[in-house]
Amino acid sequence: MSNYRPPSAMEIPRFAGIRTFMRLPHVTGLAGVDVAVVGLPFDTGASYRVGARFGPEAIRRGSALLRPYNPHHRINLFEFISAVDYGDLPVVPGFIEDSYRRIEEGLAPVIGAGALPLCLGGDHSVTLAELRALYRRYGRLGVIQVDAHGDTWDNYWGKQYTHGTVFRRAAEEGLLDPDRVIQIGLRGPLYGQEDYEEGRRLGFDLVPMDEVRRLGLSEVIDRARRRAGEGPVFLSFDIDSVDPAFAPGTGTPEVGGFASHEALALLRGLAGVDLVGADVVEVLPAFDVAEITAMLAANVAYEILSLIAVKRRD
Repeated sequence: MSNYRPPSAMEIPRFAGIRTFMRLPHVTGLAGVDVAVVGLPFDTGASYRVGARFGPEAIRRGSALLRPYNPHHRINLFEFISAVDYGDLPVVPGFIEDSYRRIEEGLAPVIGAGALPLCLGGDHSVTLAELRALYRRYGRLGVIQVDAHGDTWDNYWGKQYTHGTVFRRAAEEGLLDPDRVIQIGLRGPLYGQEDYEEGRRLGFDLVPMDEVRRLGLSEVIDRARRRAGEGPVFLSFDIDSVDPAFAPGTGTPEVGGFASHEALALLRGLAGVDLVGADVVEVLPAFDVAEITAMLAANVAYEILSLIAVKRRD
């Protein structure tokens, strides 16, 4: 079977057609599929602004300009991967545990078919369901988390499942290999010093934004690669890791983050890591300006697709 790939923009203009990610075919059959782009339009795990339920739609719209050849990696993605837009999974707005069950059930056939799920959020709470689904196939996972927040708080208002508790719950459930978890780009005011210490107590390696600036991006990339090691890795990119000057459309913005070119350089430096799943979360289009957040998120997803293609080529 030939690879699933986008149509040529020389034959069909990029502004035409139904909006899928990167104009990939919307396919739910999984034969011959290496990567399935999956929308997770859930946002009522958020603690501040809601509206990321419209994130998958916005990212797809922002992906229309993407082209198949990545000049940094010198690769045409679709010579090495067959990718489709699988559509959105059903969620239950306002009911996070019901939504988790539906996401896990919806991802099971994708993962079972050997396709890598690249998920578009949605708030960051959806990641817990992704990790549960991937754990069933791969066992404990390493995680590279690019984020302004560690998301290791114990609860919000007595509720254990929110977008700010997801990695604590994942660690407590045994889904992660803590020795292979790294959180990059943390910043902003905290409730107390213990907020960072909670992540370290769980065994995670934390690289706050001040340390990113002190070490330099190349050293942070090397540290992430060493931490991820040889086993299966999940890559989670929260768009609020990027400075709101470049990504205003998000639920809990924090100043002083990555510039967009730094975020892309960080991802490009992860070539060779054994990714088994990934997500791009917390895009909130109601607060976006000229679609710059959505377009950046689309490019982040594109760079993740590129990592998958490079791994298969090499």
